[in-house]
Amino acid sequence: MALISKIRDFFRSNRNIIIGNGTKISSNVVIETQYGGEINIGENCELLNGVILMTYGGKIEVGDRCSINPYTILYGHGGLKIGNDVLIAGHTMVIPANHIYTDRNKTINSQGLICKGITIEDDVWIGGGCRILDGVTIGKGSIIAAGAVVNKSVDPYSIIGGIPGKLLKKR
Repeated sequence: MALISKIRDFFRSNRNIIIGNGTKISSNVVIETQYGGEINIGENCELLNGVILMTYGGKIEVGDRCSINPYTILYGHGGLKIGNDVLIAGHTMVIPANHIYTDRNKTINSQGLICKGITIEDDVWIGGGCRILDGVTIGKGSIIAAGAVVNKSVDPYSIIGGIPGKLLKKR
């Protein structure tokens, strides 16, 4: 308990990181803004073992009562906004950036990034091992099946599965 209190005090002293009341953070979670940006985690959330939040100059916003399960990676490059009551299962990656690769005369890593951002609306369940890619909005009440790769926006109350993610049915 003392370790959790020290972790919370550290984050509260960093003006770029805001942790809401009642939020539980495992001791091996990485929450980092070393490249600039902000992280705002709402109230009564849980971030479990091995979760990584890295802004890369962007902003990561997590609403209230969210659960981010083990070994999930959330990047902030182009902005990541997660609503309230969102469940993200383990080993998921949310990546609001994509490499530019159009110039064959330059290396891919020297061409920069496109960063559109990602929005995950309220009451969404993302299954284990999913990949959510840049420019996507996942509509309210949707479910993303385990292992799906979401590269297009999802209408509210949709159930999406597969690679690439496709509508399986509405709920």
